[in-house]
Amino acid sequence: MPDQVAPSRQDERADTRRRVWAIVGGSSGNLVEWYDFYVYAATALYFAPNFFPSGDRTTQLLNAAAIFAVGFLMRPIGGWLFGMIGDRYGRRTSMMISVLMMCFGSLMIAVLPTYASIGVAAPTLLVVARLIQGLSVGGEYGTSATYMSEVAAQKHRGFFASFQYVTLIGGQLLALLVLVVLQGIYTPEEIRAWAWRIPFFIGAAAAIVALFLRRALHETTTAETRAKEGTGTIRLLLRHPKPLLQTIFLTSGGSLAFYTYTTYMQKFLVNTSGFTAERASVTMTFVLFCYMLLQPLFGALSDRVGRRICLILFGLGGAIMTVPLLTLLAGVSTSFGAFAIILGALAVVSFYTSISGVVKAELFPAEIRALGVGLGYAIANSLFGGTAEYVALWFKAQGMESTFFWYVSGFCVLSLLSALSMRDTRVHGHLAREQAAGAIR
Repeated sequence: MPDQVAPSRQDERADTRRRVWAIVGGSSGNLVEWYDFYVYAATALYFAPNFFPSGDRTTQLLNAAAIFAVGFLMRPIGGWLFGMIGDRYGRRTSMMISVLMMCFGSLMIAVLPTYASIGVAAPTLLVVARLIQGLSVGGEYGTSATYMSEVAAQKHRGFFASFQYVTLIGGQLLALLVLVVLQGIYTPEEIRAWAWRIPFFIGAAAAIVALFLRRALHETTTAETRAKEGTGTIRLLLRHPKPLLQTIFLTSGGSLAFYTYTTYMQKFLVNTSGFTAERASVTMTFVLFCYMLLQPLFGALSDRVGRRICLILFGLGGAIMTVPLLTLLAGVSTSFGAFAIILGALAVVSFYTSISGVVKAELFPAEIRALGVGLGYAIANSLFGGTAEYVALWFKAQGMESTFFWYVSGFCVLSLLSALSMRDTRVHGHLAREQAAGAIR
C-alpha cells in the first residue's frame, strides 16, 4: 500500500508545482502589460503640457484623460481578436502576441516628439500609440483571466485566480513607484521636460522579458476543444446571451469603481483635495500596495462562501458607500485620512476585483471562454471604466463634481442586479465540469 500511495503524492506535488509556476508565469506577463498601460495615467500630470500646451491644469488633464479613454475604445476589438486567437490557437499564443504589441506601444510613447517639435502630429501619434496599447490590453484581460482560472485547482480557484488582479494592481503600483523614484531623483521641471519618458522605456524592456516567460507556459486547452466547430466565433458566443450580458453588467460597475478609486484618485487628490502631485503619488502607492495584498484574501473567501455572495456584497457596498466616501474624501486634509478612506472603499471593491476573472471564466464553456470573458469585459470596460477619469473631470469642469459620485453609485446597482440574476459559479460553473472531463489541463 505505501508503494502505491507515494507516487500519488508525488504526482500531486508535481501537479501543484506545475500550476503554481503557470500562475507565476502568466501573472508576471500580466504585471508588465498593466504597468505599461497605467504608466500613462501615472505620468500624465507631468507630460500633459508637452502635448497640450494651452489651457489650465484641468483642461490639460482632461485632454490627457481623453486619450487615456481612447485606449479603452480599442479594447472590444482586442477582446474579440485575442479571444478568438486564444480559443482557436491556444491561450499561450494569444498572451505572447499581446505582450509583444504592448512593448511596441510603450516604446513608441517613449520616443515620441512633443507638440513644440512637430505640432499637432504629437498628440495624434500619442493617440495611435494608445490605440495599439488598448488593443493589446483588451486581449490581455480575457486571455490571462481564462488561463489563470483554467490552470488553478478547483478547490483553490478563487485564491489562485485572484493573482490576476494582484498583478493588475501591481502594474499600477509599479508605475507609481517608478514615478515616486523619479520624483526623488529629478526636479519637477526635469520630469516635465524629459524624465517622464523613462517609465515607458522600462515598460518596453520589461515586456520583452515577459515574452520569454510566457514562451515557457503550458497550454491549458486540448486540441479537441480548439478544433470544435464554431470555436472562438461571435456566432457561437451569441448562443450564450445570458452569461455575456452578466459579464457586461458586472464589469460596468466593477470597472467604474475600480478606476475611480485607483487611476483617477491621484488626480482627485491633486485637483480636488489640494494635495501636491508628489504627496498624492506617495499616498496612492501605499493604498495600492495594501489593496494588492487584499486580493488573495478575498479570493480565498470566495472559495469558502461562493462567488455570488461576494459580488452581492460589492454591489450593495458600492451603491451605499460611494457618495458619502467621495464627499468625505473631497475635504480630506491629511495623507492618513485619504489613505484610510480610499483603502476602505477599495476593500469593498475587492469583493469584485479578486474574483473578476474567475467568475466570468466559470460562466462560459472552453470553446468560447477567452472570447466571452474578453469581449464582455472589454465592452463594459471601454464604455465605463476607461471613461471614468474623463467623465469625472468633465463634471468637475462643469461645477458638478458630486454628480459623478452618484454616477458611480448607479452603476454599482447595475452590478448588484447582475449578481442577483446568476447562480453561484463556484458550484454551477463550466470549469469544474470541464476539468473533471479532461477538457482543460
